[in-house]
Amino acid sequence: EVQLQASGGGLVQAGGSLKLSCVVSGFAVDDYAVAWFRQVPGEEREGVSYISAIDGKKYYSSSVKGRFTVSSDNAKNTVYLQMTNLQTEDTAVYYCAADVPYGDQWSYPILWTYWGQGTLVTVSS
Repeated sequence: EVQLQASGGGLVQAGGSLKLSCVVSGFAVDDYAVAWFRQVPGEEREGVSYISAIDGKKYYSSSVKGRFTVSSDNAKNTVYLQMTNLQTEDTAVYYCAADVPYGDQWSYPILWTYWGQGTLVTVSS
């Protein structure tokens, strides 16, 4: 059974950093693509970042590029999202998702089959 467990969210001041983790089970992290999404209540889920060892790609949304870094640890079967210089507009519930590599279509949440439960990131001014 494929499962994803996201954690690491919390309250941080603007300009601060957080590191999110997505522990995956039921598959090897380098056998699937993993993406991070975020969602603010009342708004659509937004693609944040993507990593895949299969196609060797990493992608970032324009809103986080240069501030967020996605990485994976195969030994721990975990994907990370290092977030720096956080801004109030980064406040959201962050989700990790897994599926086959979608390449440049990665940011469409409807394509992703497996989802973690979400972790709340709150950035205060």
